[in-house]
Amino acid sequence: MAAQRVSQIVSQLNPLASPVDKITQKNPDDVVITLAIRTPLTKAGRGAMKDTGLDEMVFKLLEQVNARSNLDPKHVEDICLGNVREGSAAYYVRAAALAAGFPHTCAASASARFCSSGLTATQHIATSIQTGIIECGIAVGAELLSDNRPRLERPFADEIMANAEAKDCMIPMGGTSEIVAQEFNISREKQDEYAAESYRRAEAADKAGLFQDELVPITVTLNGQKTTISKDEIRYGTTYEKISKLPGAFPQYGNRSTAGNSSQVTDGAAALLLMKRSKALELQQPILAKYVATTLAGLPPRIMGIGPSIAIPKLLAQFHLDLHRDIDLVEINEAFASMAVYCRDTLRLDWEKMNPRGGAIALGHPFGMTGVRQIVTGLSEARQRKKRVLLTSMCLGTGMGMAGLFVNEQV
Repeated sequence: MAAQRVSQIVSQLNPLASPVDKITQKNPDDVVITLAIRTPLTKAGRGAMKDTGLDEMVFKLLEQVNARSNLDPKHVEDICLGNVREGSAAYYVRAAALAAGFPHTCAASASARFCSSGLTATQHIATSIQTGIIECGIAVGAELLSDNRPRLERPFADEIMANAEAKDCMIPMGGTSEIVAQEFNISREKQDEYAAESYRRAEAADKAGLFQDELVPITVTLNGQKTTISKDEIRYGTTYEKISKLPGAFPQYGNRSTAGNSSQVTDGAAALLLMKRSKALELQQPILAKYVATTLAGLPPRIMGIGPSIAIPKLLAQFHLDLHRDIDLVEINEAFASMAVYCRDTLRLDWEKMNPRGGAIALGHPFGMTGVRQIVTGLSEARQRKKRVLLTSMCLGTGMGMAGLFVNEQV
């Protein structure tokens, strides 16, 4: 690709450039982010978006993208929606885009890769820009967990179930959390301590107004009435003492994972406007960040939670980056405290760099949204703290990990 070739030439001309210098170089063919926003996160089944359909949620968010970008929508060539549970997601995003003011010349699609669906949508749009298919597109991540449907409608075929690892793909996510805790000796106490800190950080960030930099209000229908929501539904006052009293949520597998140290079940959506750097400059769009790369890794399904501990080193190795020296902020999805503690400790992460505004345990984890939400939140924190290099990662059901690398340019 042209951007990689330019980087290679620059590196040859300046062989002493550090790995960080190399990823922060600015080239016309770079993929950049010019807008990064999200809806509030609300409790599934009882929060402010419990009566909202996925199509309406995506429509409302795309309206905000259109309004806030100051960009003629004719320039947007593709929209990709990351979503896990809705089989009609491709219909919804196409119709929502048209209704939100994007012309019929703008294509649309949906992607599903479990909890990385939002990051996969981002990867899809970025790769399309890198390969010259498009110059401008939108990545959306959205999930309506208020629509409580079964994870699988039936078991796999007998021939598939005969394979032990394939059969392990049937293990519920909570079951895999208990397996990780037991196999890697992650105590209930350590998980509860981690969860309490996630809640403390989220509450502190909310009270300080930090989330307002990334949130956009949307008007939805609630109990038959139009309601504008502009704030996350975070449970204040959640302490270690309270969490430690909760029973195990998955007793058939163990008692270390609970409703208090697992990700909250929430609804929400997030969006990124991405384009070629030269296009952004031509259209006078504000450049928030540079998309560097993403990567994927596979692992045994039964311990899927440790995926970030495999995906992160794989991604950093591609750019000869050191996690401790070169990375300023890390957003790891807190699907469960068991996997968050494992990844933090195994990677020897500085906890101050990891999820400084709290994570999914306190904020929630709408499956399709999370991959985009992490980027939105991470870039907002990077702007606020004047940090440059952001790393995001998550585990994926059935045994995978994914990671993304970004450079904040609003320093």
